[in-house]
Amino acid sequence: MLAQLLAAAAALLLAVLYRKLHYARFQQYAHFPQHAPSLLLGHLGVVDAFIRKEPPRGHADMAFTAMHEALGRPAVMLVDLRPVSSCMVIVCSHEVAEQVSRPTDRWPHTPPKGPEFWESMKPLAGPTSILAAHGEQWRALRKRFNPGFAPQHLMTLLPAILDKVSLCLGQLDTHARAGEEFSLQHIATNLTFDIIGRVVLDFGMDAQTATPTPFMRDFRALIETYTSDHLDLPWWCTPRTQLRRRQLSRRIRTTLRAMVRARHADAHGLRGASAGAGGRSILAMSLRDIGTLTPELVDVTCDQLSTFLFAGHDTTATLMAWAVYELARTPRALAAVRAELDELFGADSSPEAVRDRLLAPGGDELVHRMAYTSAVLKETLRLWPPGSTTRMTRPGDGWAVRDPSTGEMHNLDGLLVYQLVPIIQRDPRAFGDTANRFVPERWLHQEEDGDKAIPTGAWRAFERGPRNCIGQELATIEARVLIAMVARRYDFTKVGQGAVALDKAGEPELDGLGQYKVVSDMYQTREITSKPIDGIRMKVALV
Repeated sequence: MLAQLLAAAAALLLAVLYRKLHYARFQQYAHFPQHAPSLLLGHLGVVDAFIRKEPPRGHADMAFTAMHEALGRPAVMLVDLRPVSSCMVIVCSHEVAEQVSRPTDRWPHTPPKGPEFWESMKPLAGPTSILAAHGEQWRALRKRFNPGFAPQHLMTLLPAILDKVSLCLGQLDTHARAGEEFSLQHIATNLTFDIIGRVVLDFGMDAQTATPTPFMRDFRALIETYTSDHLDLPWWCTPRTQLRRRQLSRRIRTTLRAMVRARHADAHGLRGASAGAGGRSILAMSLRDIGTLTPELVDVTCDQLSTFLFAGHDTTATLMAWAVYELARTPRALAAVRAELDELFGADSSPEAVRDRLLAPGGDELVHRMAYTSAVLKETLRLWPPGSTTRMTRPGDGWAVRDPSTGEMHNLDGLLVYQLVPIIQRDPRAFGDTANRFVPERWLHQEEDGDKAIPTGAWRAFERGPRNCIGQELATIEARVLIAMVARRYDFTKVGQGAVALDKAGEPELDGLGQYKVVSDMYQTREITSKPIDGIRMKVALV
């Protein structure tokens, strides 16, 4: 009798679980465009099948893009990753992305960021990072650090930026003389680490030397623990990696705490002769109005410094590497950049001459007059954005967006909302037949294009709305300065993946849009953010 009761109870339980699972897979979100789900795996099998079709180490976004194409490019696409991750809605339309980033009465600073990715990032960015904060906590942090990222302040740091770029040119000169192959991503990363260390902390990282500081070595080692992660796995899947991250994070935090206390003492004249040192750094500016430096305030400040050090070097380094690659394979664009630099800086293209022009009275205005160069950088970020963004609200919050193609309202409560920037920024509806091609000229005459102008929300490399990137001006200033210093001094040649194809006579061949044909396409991999698959392997020669 007992056995029969247990069997009946088990059958009833299985029936209830089956109904719940069937509802979750086939009914709960059936109104969203999606691939056919599996009862047990949802879309995990679909995602795996598309990933297997992508090149080695390709970013998962490439698989999502292929899935989106196979569905006929809907404005939104549901991907059910339960139980491995949350059920996710991928935003593929700039119209929907604008709705997501628009402030509302319920969320004046846009809905909260998705928690899953940031949980794994805590050892690197800290638990109170401005990137993961929301509501009044985010607003207070943004207000506190905004002055340090104001354009007029950043231009006062131009001499420090130029000093670090000069070190980079020395390395490129060495590679040119040796005729050796190198990773441009690596060169750019070391450069931007040096710049961000000086701008944020007024601290020498020595990243471009053979003996970086212990702090620089620890920070680099911490980032390297993430570079092989292509998925955000729970901590218990990688316990040794998690332990290593915590150890490095503690060492980094100890150094940062000491810096914060020292800069606070400087700002308030508590260290005698040293008072005022580093007063123009972003850290020093953020402490000027802080009277009592509590342990909690020290920790919150350290979280923001960690965030700025990571985000401030990462995006800019990747932008620089991709921009040089695109110029190297697009002779018309390189010629236009060089002509613009000749007009702004004069015929003398030596680093010393460019530096003197930039540091002369009014020279900083030249950085903002590099119209074609700025178009190159914007187009580079369109094709190769460093990352996307997530949002997530709780069930019952009442968050909904309108599908522009169908007019249907989609409730997003409890769903991880992933704005897939590579899809949005390569949308043929916004960018036409050249959506996948490097065409900087598309950005030069937007105000004259009228109805043909690119929709404002279709470019979101630094996101839009109240939570746009606080460091975007610094990133573009650095990149423009680097281009000004290197574009006329060097010829770069891609080797390996993405190398220029040669015809039977051994000459490069142009395609219909004025770019060299290549032996294989470049693509992105995931190393926390999106990176070029081979680090942009290059050879360089002096012009």
